[in-house]
Amino acid sequence: MSDFTKIPMKTPLVEMDGDEMTRIIWKMIKDILLTPYVDLKTEYYDLGLEHREATKDQVTIDSAEATKKYGVAVKCATITPNAARVKEYNLTEMWKSPNGTIRAILDGTVFRTPILLKGITPYIPTWTKPITIARHAYGDLYKNVEMRVPENAKAELVVTKADGTEERVTIHEFKTPGVIQGLHNIDKSIESFARSCFNYALSMKQDLWFAAKDTISKTYDHRFKDIFQEIYDAEYKEKFEKVGIEYFYTLIDDAIARVIRSEGGYIWACKNYDGDVMSDMIATAYGSLAMMTSVLVSPDGVYEYEAAHGTVQRHYYKYLKGETTSTNSVATLFAWTGALRKRGALEALNRPCEVEVHSDSQYVVNAFNKHWIDGWKKRGWKTANKQPVKNRDLWERLLTAKSKHKVEFIWVKGHAGHELNERCDRLAKREAMHYR
Repeated sequence: MSDFTKIPMKTPLVEMDGDEMTRIIWKMIKDILLTPYVDLKTEYYDLGLEHREATKDQVTIDSAEATKKYGVAVKCATITPNAARVKEYNLTEMWKSPNGTIRAILDGTVFRTPILLKGITPYIPTWTKPITIARHAYGDLYKNVEMRVPENAKAELVVTKADGTEERVTIHEFKTPGVIQGLHNIDKSIESFARSCFNYALSMKQDLWFAAKDTISKTYDHRFKDIFQEIYDAEYKEKFEKVGIEYFYTLIDDAIARVIRSEGGYIWACKNYDGDVMSDMIATAYGSLAMMTSVLVSPDGVYEYEAAHGTVQRHYYKYLKGETTSTNSVATLFAWTGALRKRGALEALNRPCEVEVHSDSQYVVNAFNKHWIDGWKKRGWKTANKQPVKNRDLWERLLTAKSKHKVEFIWVKGHAGHELNERCDRLAKREAMHYR
């Protein structure tokens, strides 16, 4: 091992440490699996509850701003304190959800997809493909304001316009004490959410559903519905039809019924709270909350990877007592590998590179080395026999990917012991298992 060279890393990613058992796992993953093999460069932020208290939660804001700067972040699970946690940690304030704060700053969409493994069977027998939850990551319950209301009080919704005029709606006249909360969202964020979902569906070539409750929420939820439809009709309808996928809106009640009867293999877009709840339901039904990936994608192309589960409090207290625990670390591992993969991909794509592509397909290699593809393009994506070129969309994606790089295509004989070719076979077989 004396001549072993760590995998180099040029640009840092943002590392957000967390709480309890996931913080313990976080350190183990770094110490055992990452730092011995990767020249790991991170900009570190401690989002543990004690440090959030010490900084009055400024560290959470700083970590989000750093993510906008570097483009990629990986986050450990964190505590969102309730009354019991305020007492346990002697907090001066019941700090808001770090995820809520970060998502509001990045204004992204959270895509959560179950990790499918042979031997872990979903509780819904028909689910043979993963269901991805696309969760709007701004506003609603996670950016709310709320207060207790005394008896004999009147609560109003008041909008003060730029010209100073007011629009008022009575919410409720309280004869007895109660509670009230205010939710909001903004068109710009909903538009970003819609476009993120449409683009992700196109990249995955999967149908997209959007579900809300516009029959009851005739202004708030209906605004989401209208924006999705307007953007789809104006910008994405032809693209969806071209690749043979579908977008539709349905009531969330109907969506749940459809989901239970489906085989999976689509993207289900939800408002913020709906996505929070439904992603937990989907993860549990597929086998475990610890077996679900989560990535926040902003409209500016910023990515934040994390596990979809919490801090595993019960295991942490057992760990502190010296008792044996068996915490599932798979989702946290996927967060790290996802972030590192994205960091590497962005570095490669941001500068011209000399690339060797090894393939056991003579057709792919000859298409470039013998310039077949140039003839196809001149003939409007027709072969020399005037037949449509198969998989045109994949050829176009490959052309786009290689456009700024110097690429050499090299043929290798398949199933002949070539290390990377054998690895590709293993990866392809593993992915194919998801769709059987």
